Amino acid sequence: MRLAENFLSEFRVHLFHISFCSMKKINGFFIVLIVLTLLYAYNFREEPTQAWIRINQLGYLPNSKKAGVWCSKDSISISNWQLIDAQTKKIATSGKAGKAFGAYGPFKQSYRLDFSHFSKPGKYYLQAGGARSPIFEIGENVYKGSADFALRYMRQQRCGFNPYLKDSCHNRGAYSLYGAKAGIPDSSYVPVWGGWHDASDYLQYSTTSANAAYNLLLAYRDFPQVFSDSHLANGLEGENNLPDIVDEAQWGIDWLMKMNPSRSVMYNQVADDRDHINMRMPALDSQYGRGYQRPVYFVSGEPQQRGKLMNSTTGTSSISAKFASVYALAYKLKVGSDYKLLYNKAMDAWLYESKKPGYTQTASVKSPYI
Repeated sequence: MRLAENFLSEFRVHLFHISFCSMKKINGFFIVLIVLTLLYAYNFREEPTQAWIRINQLGYLPNSKKAGVWCSKDSISISNWQLIDAQTKKIATSGKAGKAFGAYGPFKQSYRLDFSHFSKPGKYYLQAGGARSPIFEIGENVYKGSADFALRYMRQQRCGFNPYLKDSCHNRGAYSLYGAKAGIPDSSYVPVWGGWHDASDYLQYSTTSANAAYNLLLAYRDFPQVFSDSHLANGLEGENNLPDIVDEAQWGIDWLMKMNPSRSVMYNQVADDRDHINMRMPALDSQYGRGYQRPVYFVSGEPQQRGKLMNSTTGTSSISAKFASVYALAYKLKVGSDYKLLYNKAMDAWLYESKKPGYTQTASVKSPYI
């Protein structure tokens, strides 16, 4: 306040002398006026809040449990909360904050704001202790489409034809390694495009792909009613009278069958950690020394390359069991036009499992990360 009083005093003096000042001095006066005003505003600015309210961003079913979590980086307490109608800005309901839950993560204090008693459909936000949550919805259809949403990532990761790029990648095949004992000389051509890239790189593993396909089928088996049909088998938009989750599982199974083309041939992975050299568009993989082909590693049940070292593979059971499992479930659910073939594929993979009991690890060249 002293700053404001001094400012007003100086202002009166300048008003008295203003008629005797030159235009240059008037301009200088207004510069001083602006600076003092900014200083005054700075001294009385509001500090940014250090509290947040976390909510279920999908929303809440009317008769379900409902809670938000208030958390603060300051050691402060709150006594109540309010649920605000996002349209009318009126209080829809309120309650006591209850017991403090204390510190967690980066926060020094937290409370659970339970509003399960409130069930009226609409859009709302919570406010408490100087914090306000994002707007969320209470309604019967808040989870509609959420099961299909995760499939966006799977389609984005597709190898071969990619519906996001509307183009194909890695369609020049691969060259085999470690299959000589099974009659497959090293550097033999293997047509293994398809499936999914593993993560934020372009490696492909039979283990993770079989696990993904199996869980897609499992979700469809247990909750068939929640999945829609808005995409074609190739991932582009359209309907084909099949739930999208079945299309996606089939995409993975088709690739697994390329990685396991016969009862005596099974491959573990396509590419290796040399993939990690840089960020690039898919298919521009010339770092393996074979044009744009990538290596594909045969499931031999024996240790394979890890740069100067070897991995710790002891057998074939762990990976072949995953092939057998996904084939068997797809057969049971009658997935694919040739699903009857999957029974024999499952049995063959089961026999491959007993070829050499033990586990198969991935092969790496530059980084021994196993």
